[in-house]
Amino acid sequence: MKAPVDKNAEVPKRPAFLITIDTEGDNIWDNPSEIKTENSRFLPRFQELCEKYGLKPTYLTNYEMARSDRFVDFARDAVERGMAEVGMHLHAWNSPPVGAGPSREGMPYLIEFPEPVMRDKVKVMTELLEGRVGKRPVSHRAGRWAFNEAYAKILIDEGYTTDCSVTPHVSWRATKGFADGDGGSDYRGFPTEPYFVDPNAISRTGTSRLLEVPMTIVANSSVGARAARSASKSLPQPVTKVVNRIFPSVSWFRPNGRNLGSMLRLLRRRSRSSYIEFMLHSSELMPGGSPTFRTERSIDQLYEQLEQIFAAAENSCLGATLGEFREAFEGRAGQAV
Repeated sequence: MKAPVDKNAEVPKRPAFLITIDTEGDNIWDNPSEIKTENSRFLPRFQELCEKYGLKPTYLTNYEMARSDRFVDFARDAVERGMAEVGMHLHAWNSPPVGAGPSREGMPYLIEFPEPVMRDKVKVMTELLEGRVGKRPVSHRAGRWAFNEAYAKILIDEGYTTDCSVTPHVSWRATKGFADGDGGSDYRGFPTEPYFVDPNAISRTGTSRLLEVPMTIVANSSVGARAARSASKSLPQPVTKVVNRIFPSVSWFRPNGRNLGSMLRLLRRRSRSSYIEFMLHSSELMPGGSPTFRTERSIDQLYEQLEQIFAAAENSCLGATLGEFREAFEGRAGQAV
């Protein structure tokens, strides 16, 4: 299926460099019984690096981090200086009202709850962020990338103007929310460039106020890579994992400690696009805060790579928050909203 293209969108001379940080508790991958927010202590170092290269992060913030005084003090300062934005990132399993909807095991997607519960959770989070940071959020990313038409309509009703939940070429169907649920969203065939969402079919361009800014992900479709992945399916699982690591089906603009070259190539490839979107979790900036970066040395190596990526971006892109990009995109596209 060929992805639809918004023909009204013009390509700027320099793409926007969008930094999106899923700002949440420590090592959520382990589903801890007590969620801590120690990683908020490590955000000033990252913010300083961004500002060094004229870049402006969007901190997509969930419930426990919105309750952290340390994070809020940090975020208020960055927002007031015009060097960052705070948006919403909602983890349905611990975002109030808790206990609403079905009681089942797992880390559920918001889209697995009844629509009135979805609406209540979004409203509570939106008002919490506005009260804590002093500015109503307009940007959003769904927890665990799970998005649908009901969710889009709720965001529009709450005044959100930018979403970045879509992961082109990627299906999350095999990733469970509720343990007995149907899995996550399937974004194969979705657009790879920004588009105003049709809330009745979120894969289509519409006339709503909500701009979708898909995550920067490209399909690795070379014949050699496809052949290697196909051949490895009949081999032992450890071999298959190694092959898939060497020849991944998609490349994200997201650091994992091993993909600096891939990210720099992606940055060059996006030179004629309107944007490139970087993402990371706030907990990945803290030693032991994630499965990816476990030690101080691995964090230092991450920052060495970020220096190279951000330096390259400074020369070829313009730093912007999601909200700023949406305003600029609206002006270029001539969208009446």
